[in-house]
Amino acid sequence: MGNASLVGVRTVPGPPGFRAPRRRDLLAAVLLFKPETFTGGLWRRIEPVYARTLAHPFLTGLTDGSLPRAKFQFYLAQDSLYLRAFGQALNLLAAKAPRPEWAVMLSQHSVEAVREEREMHRSILQSYGAQPVSKMAPTNLAYTNHLFASVLRNGYLQGLCALLPCYWIYWEVGKHLARKGSPDKDYERWIRQYSGGDYGKTVNEVLGMADEAAASAAAGERLHAAELFEQSARYEYLFWDMAWREETWAP
Repeated sequence: MGNASLVGVRTVPGPPGFRAPRRRDLLAAVLLFKPETFTGGLWRRIEPVYARTLAHPFLTGLTDGSLPRAKFQFYLAQDSLYLRAFGQALNLLAAKAPRPEWAVMLSQHSVEAVREEREMHRSILQSYGAQPVSKMAPTNLAYTNHLFASVLRNGYLQGLCALLPCYWIYWEVGKHLARKGSPDKDYERWIRQYSGGDYGKTVNEVLGMADEAAASAAAGERLHAAELFEQSARYEYLFWDMAWREETWAP
């Protein structure tokens, strides 16, 4: 804006001691300001849920070593079943991806989910002498059904946001727990799995994809996506609570 554009604009003196900001200060403030991203808004929406998650005795028990092994075994067995379903949901979402590179990325993640289940979950369970389970606990079944319904019944952004907490919350939890570590080697191995740089890179790729997809989505689609994201975040809390209670079907 040139000086000529200020002609005719009446200025009002400020209170005593007031110094109007210089134009270069205002320009610097504008350049430093970064509007909140779509995913930033998603995280802000679930901050109370995440705070409750970090305080759950299942997670605090991982770092101080007090988590009973039976509860961790229950969690791993159910998570193995969950990851298979999660991989299937990723493949379904990949078929809806508006960009080929996004479809490829999600398909690769579905393979990685199965590999993770084989490499870490089975090895730890086998060391416990545990037998594989084939029946999902109620919360696990409800969560995976929510994921399938979100992907199949909605557009790409909504399905992606329903799956996003599984990526993102685990990374944030992993980083939080890694700062404390664990005296138990199996718990420490689990923590390292989700706090490592490779996993963080994967999460950042999905976050970038969500922000790009949201940029071209209608306001109603973004709102619905945020609601599905929040529901999945609550299910993530309930999943750990399910393991803590060693949930069974009743009656």
